[in-house]
Amino acid sequence: MELDRAYEHMTAVAVAALHEREPARLWPLLSGALADLCGGDAVVHKLEDWTESQGGFGITPGAAAAPLYRLDEADLRLFRAGYPFARHYAARADRTPVSARRVAGRGWPASRTAHLLGAALDVDHVLGVPLPGSTTPVTGCLVYRSGTDFGDDHLVMAERAQPLLAAVERQRQLLEEWRRSLGPGGAPDQRAADCALTPRETTVLLLLTEALTADSIGRRLGISVRTVHKHVENVYRKLGTRDRVGTVLRAQRLGLIPSPAPAAPGRRAARRPGRPPDGAG
Repeated sequence: MELDRAYEHMTAVAVAALHEREPARLWPLLSGALADLCGGDAVVHKLEDWTESQGGFGITPGAAAAPLYRLDEADLRLFRAGYPFARHYAARADRTPVSARRVAGRGWPASRTAHLLGAALDVDHVLGVPLPGSTTPVTGCLVYRSGTDFGDDHLVMAERAQPLLAAVERQRQLLEEWRRSLGPGGAPDQRAADCALTPRETTVLLLLTEALTADSIGRRLGISVRTVHKHVENVYRKLGTRDRVGTVLRAQRLGLIPSPAPAAPGRRAARRPGRPPDGAG
């Protein structure tokens, strides 16, 4: 029952995250709930390509994982190497959560990575929770704990959480894409708020401009077609429109989505009426 309550809390946090306008706040909102769900003390999330020499990460706000930010370059390279998960997930399409001890066996406690985490964070075990469908290099979360390894129940709960994590990550990516599409300057979040559009409705509006079907939008967002239609109806109502074309044009006028770039002038000037084309006559 305790894990069920933790999952309910995780679900509630994920729903709340989908209403957050600032994409940088989405994962910090989730990470604490994921730690509780998986019986961990801290969570690190990795949402971009990593190599041993570069790649950023985020941690549970105020968590014991903060010392990771103070690692020297050699230790940071070791941390980014992602032992033993990088090799484990690179060798298979399966993205089921698994602990470092279950992957590496008796070699885990003696590994350099385990020693680093013990010295830096005072933790003994790591649980890999990749995002479903992620490719190499794998993106997702690492959950840390001290004491005993993660149990079967924790792994089951981590797997149940994966669709929630994926949905929030898709939302984060779309909000970032939306902001980039409007360019620097302006206040896209305020314009959306002025129209009473929620962040979820804003991402649906963005996908409408790509001429995607409701089914395609649902797959992009990880929601049902029925839910897509509900969001679209809300967008129409709030913008005072009745169809997709009118909605896109209205959104462009309001500065909610970028206007199409002007057509490039032709390489040859249009001939004047009555003037024969070059070489004629």
